Amino acid sequence: MSIEITSKHLEITSAIRNSIAEQFDKLERHLIDLISSHVIITQEPQGFKIEACIVIPQGKLFAHANDKDLYSAIHSLGQKLERQLNKHSHKSDSHREERHAKTLNQSPDTEVA
Repeated sequence: MSIEITSKHLEITSAIRNSIAEQFDKLERHLIDLISSHVIITQEPQGFKIEACIVIPQGKLFAHANDKDLYSAIHSLGQKLERQLNKHSHKSDSHREERHAKTLNQSPDTEVA
């Protein structure tokens, strides 16, 4: 998976690129294919703002983080994306899935006594 990194008011160094790549390598542990990703880093007077959009086969994941330290913001963003990916990968294990399957198995012609 390639990571497209865009910056506003900041030069992307190899250390920043490596830090982002490490966070995205952690996301690849989940069994969901990551098709593409786009990261936007903005330097603001209050600190750094970082946003990421990841395309997966079932849709998109989006997260953003703000921090005075760029590397803390990158780490926070990685945690947010990992939580979303974990939630998405375990949807089939949820109780909602079981209830939905039960309602689909009952035919409308069957009377419940």
